[in-house]
Amino acid sequence: MCNARAHLEEQISRQDLSDSEKFQQYMIYLKYEQSSGDPGRVQLLYERAITDFPVSSDLWLDYTQYLDKTLKVGNVVRDVYSRATKNCPWVGELWVRSLLSLERSRASEEEISTVFEKSLLCAFSTFEEYLDLFLTRIDGLRRRILFSGEVEGVLDYSLIRETFQRASDYLSEQMKNTDGLLRLYAYWAHLEQSMGKDMVSARGVWERLLKISGAMLEAWQSYISMEIELGHINEARSIYKRCYSKRFTGTGSEDICHAWLRFEREYGTLEDFDHSVQKVTPRLEELQLFRSQQESKSLPESADQKEHSVKKTGREKRKSDLNISYEQSPAKRQKNAPQKPKKVHDKEKQQVQNLAEENEGRETKQTVEEQPKEQPIKDAVPGRTKGFTDECTAFLSNINLKATYEDLRRFFSDVGGVSSIRILHDKFTGKSRGLAYVDFIDDEHLAAAVAKNKQMFLGKKLSIARSNPKQRKDSSGERAPTEQAQSHQQTGNAGTSASKESSIETSKQSRGRGDSVQLKGKNTFAVPRNVRPLGFPAIKPKTEEGEDLKPKSNDEFRKMFIKKD
Repeated sequence: MCNARAHLEEQISRQDLSDSEKFQQYMIYLKYEQSSGDPGRVQLLYERAITDFPVSSDLWLDYTQYLDKTLKVGNVVRDVYSRATKNCPWVGELWVRSLLSLERSRASEEEISTVFEKSLLCAFSTFEEYLDLFLTRIDGLRRRILFSGEVEGVLDYSLIRETFQRASDYLSEQMKNTDGLLRLYAYWAHLEQSMGKDMVSARGVWERLLKISGAMLEAWQSYISMEIELGHINEARSIYKRCYSKRFTGTGSEDICHAWLRFEREYGTLEDFDHSVQKVTPRLEELQLFRSQQESKSLPESADQKEHSVKKTGREKRKSDLNISYEQSPAKRQKNAPQKPKKVHDKEKQQVQNLAEENEGRETKQTVEEQPKEQPIKDAVPGRTKGFTDECTAFLSNINLKATYEDLRRFFSDVGGVSSIRILHDKFTGKSRGLAYVDFIDDEHLAAAVAKNKQMFLGKKLSIARSNPKQRKDSSGERAPTEQAQSHQQTGNAGTSASKESSIETSKQSRGRGDSVQLKGKNTFAVPRNVRPLGFPAIKPKTEEGEDLKPKSNDEFRKMFIKKD
């Protein structure tokens, strides 16, 4: 026997093993000893393992489970459980097994109560562990009252009721709408009816649960099942009348309606059945209509998202192709061009311009198509919409760029009367510009919306103003922008055109000074004049035989300076 265990003893005695490896060797050794069938030797080996690993919850659970199955010696098992709960007090299963072990050894009520109170002071990881402790305690009290001959004065049902009350106060808020809480209250109501012989208290337990977890269909069904089992048909019918109009998750609302019809078919009269049909039919039609509306909303949204992704992919591809042509510098395009740079450059310029105009048209069209179907189609002029008069329209600015149509609808939900929402997007990037138009059905709703000016919306102060469509029109017949953002845009465009005109004036003045300046290529630049740079000797144009005096390019001018150095 010693030779058969020599290698196992050697493995658990090695000093170079880690804790996990040593624990694994102990478990191999324990399996070998358990197969030999000597409980005393197995218990001694467990004690050796616990000496090395005193706070291993897995080892204590394995040890106590072995003792409950094989040894069953009251004092020995009780002592092991006492040490286990002291070393690993955070394991609820050890406390549950300890209570069961005390009940098996017929310990006194005082000792069992002391262990139970200690267990409630421990910090478990989940509330389900506390629920198991309470249920274990209640199970023990029920068995001792019914089967152990305990009489009133030592143990009675009031102790069980008190334990249920403590469990309810401790766990109701933390385990709301869970199966564990339903299990506790169903057990409580059953014992109130069977052991306490108090049907009023049993119904009170269910009513208390419905106040806490009234949204649980299972709670109503269990309450009804108890009444039906006891033969209380009228009480069960009254519960059906209370809950058939409630909204439950999933298909629970339809299920409770069909359950009421089935109940009346099996237990009620024809008048009762007709009455239930009269009540349930409109409710089922309402639920069916609501479900169809939800499905119809979800299907277009998914289709729109798919179409939007396809359009976005195509738009980004076209943008990348256009960006490639723009990313190439003008000097590089001129260098890579054929020997006739002027003609080719003019052709290239026309192609790029045509491509940009075509892309702009496509982007404008796609930006309009990407709007939700409930929004009207926009004109080419920003802010104008076909089918709307703009007489009851609010202009919104300083909008959070991440805001959606639903966000704006929720913002104006207290005002009401919103007929459509149009968020302005950039025609190239497709991103929001922080501007929007909101149409209302009448002027009263519009005035209420304007009153919300400067209120916070998604972290920014939203500016709301009445849109004015009666502003004067320009010579082209199009309405001039009147809102703040559009006026800024107009001012910026005017400033840009003014800067372009000033640059042209400057170039004209420079030509009139007598300097020989030539403009070449798309990215025009002035040909270097014969001016002596600061710190360099005077440079005079050299004329050789057969060479004409002509302006030099940038590369030739640069090489000339390098040679001088």
